[in-house]
Amino acid sequence: MNYQETVNWLFNQLPMYQTQGASAYKPNLDNTILLANYLNNPEKKLKTIHVAGTNGKGSTSSLLASVLQEAGYKVGLYTSPHLKDYRERIKINGEEITEEFVIDFVSRHKTFFESHQLSFFEMTVGLAFDYFVKEKVDIAIIEVGMGGRLDSTNIITPLISVITNIGLDHTQFLGNTLESIAFEKAGIIKPNIPIVIGEYTNETKPVFIKKTLETNSEIYFASDLIEEVYPTALLGDYQIQNRKTVQQTLQVLQQQNEFFISEENIKIGFLNVIQNTGLLGRWQQLGENPKIICDTAHNKHGLSIVLKQIEKQEFDQLHIVLGVVNDKDLSEILPLFPKKANYYFCSPKNLRGLNPEILKQKAAEFGLKGKVYNSVSEAYQEAKKTAGSNDFIYVGGSTFVVAEII
Repeated sequence: MNYQETVNWLFNQLPMYQTQGASAYKPNLDNTILLANYLNNPEKKLKTIHVAGTNGKGSTSSLLASVLQEAGYKVGLYTSPHLKDYRERIKINGEEITEEFVIDFVSRHKTFFESHQLSFFEMTVGLAFDYFVKEKVDIAIIEVGMGGRLDSTNIITPLISVITNIGLDHTQFLGNTLESIAFEKAGIIKPNIPIVIGEYTNETKPVFIKKTLETNSEIYFASDLIEEVYPTALLGDYQIQNRKTVQQTLQVLQQQNEFFISEENIKIGFLNVIQNTGLLGRWQQLGENPKIICDTAHNKHGLSIVLKQIEKQEFDQLHIVLGVVNDKDLSEILPLFPKKANYYFCSPKNLRGLNPEILKQKAAEFGLKGKVYNSVSEAYQEAKKTAGSNDFIYVGGSTFVVAEII
């Protein structure tokens, strides 16, 4: 198989959460452990930082990677989902894994994958860990896919665990209360391994403290400990909390004396995060006059911050290109959107994309009015054609929507 055929096989061979939803979820780590043993346990040969949370995982992971790169280390970065190319998920110092490595890994282990019915995510985690070991990275930043306790990445014993924040998302898997979701995220906390919490609420803080008492882990609440943050190329308002989380994590890492990181490394790493890691879709500006911003925020917690940031902008008219997936709780997110805006309803090219006619109908119940378009591209082009030079265009609602226009 060539690269495209290999990626197609990975996507289509077995159910995967990104396209299939609930059918791809597995309530244990048995297959991941089986695969790790088969690959000679690459996860035990890596120094890692493990990053979980409802929002901000990608930004936090990328900031950590960027700083460590500036400090002169060879840094693996594992994130999900990707926006354009599968290889975005696995990088070393900002360089994506090669097509050849992906092809070779799948072809060598395809029989094992099929015989044990491994999921897309399990195979991808195995690929990432195997690649990082073979390339001899100094440290790898590992982002949790979903949840934590039962996530395929949770076979590592990291130097530090990080939980960015807790919000209501993926409730069909993780529970429908903040406490239950916090319990799942806290599943990445390991015995005697320090944990950094980015943000907490009255509901989640006791969950984290209880877990750390059980594991004898030192806990750091970044929002209480970090007062001043360094500037960064990531411009979303929500990045303030992510920066605090990263700065606290780096302080803990410095205390461990395994990695030398200067304050200058941190400052430059924050400013160079996009060019160092290739991070996209976080309050990313795509145009000026009219100003065009896209953002991958897709749940209540993330969208509420992004939409408040839009309110602070100066413009004549607001245009919103909006598409979501079909398992999104619209009653949670649609009330957040402003009524004084022109809406361009669309659906991402994804098996889980919600029919834009349904989205339009639901949006109307909350006073949001607009037209339906056949594709994200068509909706985006119409917004650009309609908007005046002093207008503001926002594109979002789903990672998959953003992926189609950047």
